[in-house]
Amino acid sequence: MRVLITGATGLIGQKIVECCHEEGIKVNYLTTRTSQIQTDDAYKGFYWNPKTQEIDSQCFEHVDAIIHLAGATIVKRWTPRYRKEIVSSRVDTTRLLINALKRESHHIKQVISASAIGIYPDSQVNYYEESYKTFDASFLSSVVQRWEQAVDGFSELNINVSKIRIGLVLSDHGGALQKMVRPIRLGFGAAFGSGKQWQSWIHIEDLARLFIHILQNDLVGTYNGVAPNPVTHGELIKGIARQVGRPLILPNIPRIFMKLLLGDMHTLLFESQRVSSKKIENKGFEFKYNNLIPALDDLL
Repeated sequence: MRVLITGATGLIGQKIVECCHEEGIKVNYLTTRTSQIQTDDAYKGFYWNPKTQEIDSQCFEHVDAIIHLAGATIVKRWTPRYRKEIVSSRVDTTRLLINALKRESHHIKQVISASAIGIYPDSQVNYYEESYKTFDASFLSSVVQRWEQAVDGFSELNINVSKIRIGLVLSDHGGALQKMVRPIRLGFGAAFGSGKQWQSWIHIEDLARLFIHILQNDLVGTYNGVAPNPVTHGELIKGIARQVGRPLILPNIPRIFMKLLLGDMHTLLFESQRVSSKKIENKGFEFKYNNLIPALDDLL
């Protein structure tokens, strides 16, 4: 098998590439930097430029499936200009792939796209499954809705579409966990707001394996990419502090302070989504890290 991966050099993409190679799956990847193009048969790079809608059509040769991860980080101040970048980096890259495939002869049967649990409304009481359809008009939810609608366009080309709504990814090579660990190690750790907001997390190894499970089993539809046991934000912070052996002595950080500091992006720290993993478990996927403490123990 050979897959084409967008966003292959990102945090999640690198782990998926690693899992692909462990399974004997060859990888083509797209990059905007010609200096990052490699020519190894098992890991072959091709140029694209979503802003100008350019793509090297040879990237589709001998490819069976696409894993679509491309998207600008949301952990950056949401200026009006950057809001457009967040949307376009997801929607325009998807349209570029679809339009390119319309012009090419190919045998791609499946697209597995990243998505996000940010599509679900902020709630401390709801338990979200993939069938939930009442979304709100918040910025993140609207981004994910437009992203998923764009990805559905692959189905018009008779390509099966799978979407993985990813939660808080825990990794030892960057990402949110390392940003939380740093102040705690320095003795400045504290929870945000009440600390009661739900955090639906997933160990990066399980997330990469989940993508491969959907690929190898030809699963179609939407799946939540979260571990079976969400925790509150307060529990997460306390778990990290115990793991690194540091006390939490500061009071919780008020929402108003973070809004002044971060603007609208502060909602990332305070929104609550308790999300179910039952659907993917019912499709035979077994999590290696079901609970937070063993996951933190592995990563920290």
